[in-house]
Amino acid sequence: MSFGKGPLAALEIDDDAKEIVREIGTAINESVENSTKVAEAIERLREAGYEMELTLRLEIGLRPHAEDEDGESDGTSLELTEEDIQVLQRMKIRIDPER
Repeated sequence: MSFGKGPLAALEIDDDAKEIVREIGTAINESVENSTKVAEAIERLREAGYEMELTLRLEIGLRPHAEDEDGESDGTSLELTEEDIQVLQRMKIRIDPER
């Protein structure tokens, strides 16, 4: 299994990492399936006279840790918009603003 965008960005990962990626996908799928908010929204749509078919596409991007020889990160940061943060929070993913 390889991950990345385009043929030049492929990253070969070991079997343990593959299993963890599968677990993440399963956990996200189960979260959506078990979400009362999703179920309530689907029910409201049915009450309005519509049936729904939902297809979600999950892309997981991986890259090796960017660490120097001392095991410290290179200071790379991730910039998130307010919309990004709201989406992550709805998915029950917490963001540590200090990191």
